[in-house]
Amino acid sequence: MKESIRTRLESMRAAMRRHQVDACMVPSSDPHLSEYLPARWQGREWLSGFTGSVGTFIVTQDFAGVWTDGRYWTQAEAELAGTGVKLMKISSGASVQYVDWLAETLKPGQVLAVDGAVLGLSIARLLQARGIAFRTDLDLLDEVWTDRPGLPDAPVYEHQRPFADKTRAAKLAALRAEMTRQGAAHHIISTLDDIAYLFNLRGSDVNYNPIFLSHALVDQDRAMLFVGAGKIEPGLAGLLAADNVFVEPYEEAAQALATLPAGSTLLLDPRRITFGTRQAVPDSVRIIEAVNPTTFAKSRKTEHEAEHVRATMEQDGAALCEFFSWLEQTLADPKREPLTEYAIGQHLLEARRRRPGFVSPSFGTIAGFNANGAIMHYRAPAQGSAVVEGNGLLLLDSGGQYTGGTTDITRVVPVGVITQQHRRDFTLVLKGMMALSVARFPRGVKSPMLDAIARAPLWAAGIDFGHGTGHGVGYFLNVHEGPQSISPSTPPDAHTAMEPGMITSNEPGIYRPGKWGIRIENLVLNVPAAESEFGEFLGFETLTLCPIDTRCIDKSLLREDEVRWLNEYHATVRQRLSRHVSGDSLRWLNERTEAI
Repeated sequence: MKESIRTRLESMRAAMRRHQVDACMVPSSDPHLSEYLPARWQGREWLSGFTGSVGTFIVTQDFAGVWTDGRYWTQAEAELAGTGVKLMKISSGASVQYVDWLAETLKPGQVLAVDGAVLGLSIARLLQARGIAFRTDLDLLDEVWTDRPGLPDAPVYEHQRPFADKTRAAKLAALRAEMTRQGAAHHIISTLDDIAYLFNLRGSDVNYNPIFLSHALVDQDRAMLFVGAGKIEPGLAGLLAADNVFVEPYEEAAQALATLPAGSTLLLDPRRITFGTRQAVPDSVRIIEAVNPTTFAKSRKTEHEAEHVRATMEQDGAALCEFFSWLEQTLADPKREPLTEYAIGQHLLEARRRRPGFVSPSFGTIAGFNANGAIMHYRAPAQGSAVVEGNGLLLLDSGGQYTGGTTDITRVVPVGVITQQHRRDFTLVLKGMMALSVARFPRGVKSPMLDAIARAPLWAAGIDFGHGTGHGVGYFLNVHEGPQSISPSTPPDAHTAMEPGMITSNEPGIYRPGKWGIRIENLVLNVPAAESEFGEFLGFETLTLCPIDTRCIDKSLLREDEVRWLNEYHATVRQRLSRHVSGDSLRWLNERTEAI
């Protein structure tokens, strides 16, 4: 594999010489700026060998590097070793350091090549601001990636009642009202979860997210949905047409933008479209730049949707009870076959598959034992993953896509004998998670401001962690969605305001490289908490239902109110999951929810 990476780099450099460009940039993106990419746009991984979900690859005639953040440094160092590709570490809050590098490295007159179809508009503007000359009409990957995959062709289907309580017509009406308020006659949407939400449609073009490749152009009377041929069957096309939604070929989205009437107004989100999409709009069209209204709408779950999520959490929690019961029995069996991290992840997936409404994982399961748990986005390989044996901590971060909601949970369990240092770290992480769980805050507070609440118990011990505390979560949609983000790297802009109905993860952690990693994660729902002369306040309802392993706790570090919160949470978990499990799973649930 390492040699093939070197061969690919040489092919890319030869293509650059043919086209007389001095550097080539391959971002981790597709024409929709997706987080998880269809195989066709996984060019950064193909060229570099780095498999992490975030990173930007740049190659010149004498350099090749991948820029990625601290979550992936350990992984990237291992995967890039011997390839000729250098790891370029992005420091916290400096996600576009590669733009600075390009500005410092490229000499006047030198040119960067980057495919405009996948270059984010906001990044293109940064390149322009730094005076970097770039060409966007070249997709050099097509020249060197001879067996490049084509477009996915999985069918599109409806997300129906009872799970979809708002009709497509109602969502379109709400969007048009917001377009009118902003003075826009037309609106282009390229983000796939926004489109899936708006039209009550789902698909399977992208791993882990039930979405499909598409663009949408909405005006005050009709909408055009640009989708690959054959992906929407005639019956569904007829239902869409009844709502004045008309299916068009995927590749014709740019042409539709190019033919917008002169003098018309187009609403677009500069953070959520590519440079190529923006270039298709004629100069005669007036642009209104603002966050996609659907981004706000889909983040604020209705009470009907929240009820389905609560029911989904019971099914997911029951699957976890079955899994953890099996895991403990298996680890305690001295005659068992060696148990690998990968096998553990597969058993967890099978437990979820037995639950009603399950569709797919919501991301690749992280099952990391001891040192591997310290790799924040670790993926156990199918061949050669670590055997879970001896003593230490096993971190399990996993989730499911169900027709009634999306789940994401992290738990850490002891294997064999654990140390007092293990317990101290675990308890500090738990204190941070509980501190955020009970927080109250003014409605509209900027979500990044809440991050310090979860970090405070860790900071007091001189400890920090290199990722955000929380991300938004979709409703049978992307496990990562905005606009809210509880993270110090997210600017506290107006659009990050916390509003009722938002679902967010709560997942502080401690990572000791080469030793162990600890993360405890629940999903929480923004709910009304109080109202006074100081305004409306919100709090969090914990949605996730699964015991937190009390064998890892140092109770002496917990305050009385923290013990009470944990015992009340476990009582709720037992009460709501007991009717869904039986036998060994029920015995495990009862044991792990005993009060401390």
